[in-house]
Amino acid sequence: MAPPAPRFRLRSPLARAVVPVVAGLGFFALLFLSLWGAASLISRNPERITNLGARIFEVGSVQRASESVKKSGPILYPDLRDPDGTRSIVLDHQGDQPAVGWRVFYAWPADRDANCIAKQIEETSTFTDCEGRTIDIEDLARPTDVRPLVENRKTLYIDLRVNDGK
Repeated sequence: MAPPAPRFRLRSPLARAVVPVVAGLGFFALLFLSLWGAASLISRNPERITNLGARIFEVGSVQRASESVKKSGPILYPDLRDPDGTRSIVLDHQGDQPAVGWRVFYAWPADRDANCIAKQIEETSTFTDCEGRTIDIEDLARPTDVRPLVENRKTLYIDLRVNDGK
């Protein structure tokens, strides 16, 4: 019968104290380098990343939001979907029931493209477009890929996934 293989043992107390600490530091150094490398690889082409945020944006209480619209006019959200700024959304409410009557528009005129962002005239439902025209909220573009959602007649959301296939 062959003698058992000799086991590796650290003999000195200094070696038994230092080697595990060095091994742990080495492990965390390798972990850091691998994560840094992965982040570097992912961020090489940032213009292709368009899914940075949630696909459903929580506005909050329908009661507070409807009171805000009634008092100050529609709410302008400067781009909830893409980092390029072309999806600015206007949230409006009609009627006296806070849970019913929500609608969304893009923040540009229906007869122009997304490069003609309209600015809201404070505390009104009218806007000034890129050409200086005064337009009503009804003249803004209607989105096909965004819609308001009311959950349990209490919470208002803006759904940004309508045509995402999700």
